[in-house]
This record gives sequence, C-alpha cells and structure tokens, in this order.
Amino acid sequence: MAIPSLALAAYQNALSQSGAIEAKVSRSLAKPAAPAEGFGQMLTDSVKRVNDMQNGKDAMVQSFASGQTQNVHELMINLQKASSAMQMTTAVRGKVIEAYRELVKIQF
Repeated sequence: MAIPSLALAAYQNALSQSGAIEAKVSRSLAKPAAPAEGFGQMLTDSVKRVNDMQNGKDAMVQSFASGQTQNVHELMINLQKASSAMQMTTAVRGKVIEAYRELVKIQF
C-alpha cells in the first residue's frame, strides 16, 4: 500500500516542526551564561562616572572663574549634568538603604 504523497508531506512537516519545538525548548531550558560584568562592577563604574562628572564640573568652574574660558552655555550644561547625576546617585543610595532597612525588619 502506497502512502499518498500529501499524507507523507504532512508527516514530514510535523516531524520537522516537532524538531524545531524540541530545539526551542532545549534552548529555553539551558542555563543562561553568567553575565560578563557583575552588579558590583557596574555600580563601581557608575560611581566613577559620577565622580568624573563632578571633577569635570569643578575644573570647568575653576577655568571659568579664572577667565580661561567664557562659554557660559557649556558651563551651565555641564553643571546641570553633574547635578542630575549626583541627584540620581543619591536617590539610588536612599532606595538601597531603605531596602536594607526593610530586610532588617523581616523576622524569621
């Protein structure tokens, strides 16, 4: 008894789809690779960038005050950037301290 070509094609199509599904499931079950950079390193880099912005701001203010540069527009932009970065860092610090206090309150 010969299998009709339409039924054979449907069977092969179903087999290929099941293989694709198995591959997709095995990829989803695979353990994700460890991040190249940890949270601590990311936090350290962020704090360094904020510190660099503060140092750049101080240098620009000193340069402007001494008369070496007269670009008020650039000075104001850098002052705002440094101020915003410091406010964000302070807000994150506050949230971390708040989370720590909540964890301390948990009773076992």
